[in-house]
Amino acid sequence: MRVHFIVHENFEAPGAYETWARSRDHEVTFSKVYEGEKCPNNAQGIDLLIIMGGPQDPTVTLEECAHFDAKGEQALISSAAKSGKAVIGVCLGSQLIGEALGAPFSHSPEKEIGKFPIVLTEIGRDNELFTHFGKTLEVGHWHNDMPGLTADAEIIAYSEGCPRQIVAYSDLVYGFQCHMELTLNVVKLLIAQSHKDLNRAAAYRFVNTEKELLAHDYSKMNQALYIFLDKLEARYELAKV
Repeated sequence: MRVHFIVHENFEAPGAYETWARSRDHEVTFSKVYEGEKCPNNAQGIDLLIIMGGPQDPTVTLEECAHFDAKGEQALISSAAKSGKAVIGVCLGSQLIGEALGAPFSHSPEKEIGKFPIVLTEIGRDNELFTHFGKTLEVGHWHNDMPGLTADAEIIAYSEGCPRQIVAYSDLVYGFQCHMELTLNVVKLLIAQSHKDLNRAAAYRFVNTEKELLAHDYSKMNQALYIFLDKLEARYELAKV
């Protein structure tokens, strides 16, 4: 499988997504846009497109952030979805999927930074890609916004602080507002960029302290992510037949 990552910042690393791809001996390529690398013009040569997070939102222009081409990324996402590729968006990436498909992002009711449970909807529990999640699963969070919903979108999971944690846009296209890719190393990178929020953790309902973030075990949610990705890959290969 040919897996391509769009990475917006060095501290928004693919983490467990990349670990999964390499452990399955997939071909892994990157567009590290923060280093000036350009995104592909189309989805040809990609089986799974994964768009990572970032401090930007989909309305940020090239004038405001020279390495973030929101419109260009949305065009690639649209091309991938229309051509039957598998697509996953994480945080900002999930919002870009919604925008690419005609659903504007919005602000989440609560800022969430840390590890908190998500709750699967009935639709989510019935979706074979998520049956192993159970009714609830503790996952990582690092966000203020959430993806928009198209007419056909289905909410797979929500949290107390955000009503759109995982969204299915089609059988092969998924937006994850939550961060199941977090590992201790990725968390350390994010902490270095988030001192302002973390220093005010007590002011928010769903923001962990730095000490709490470093003490969490992220392995269970990583394993759940790996199983989801295996199932998604199997669905993609079956769809190609």
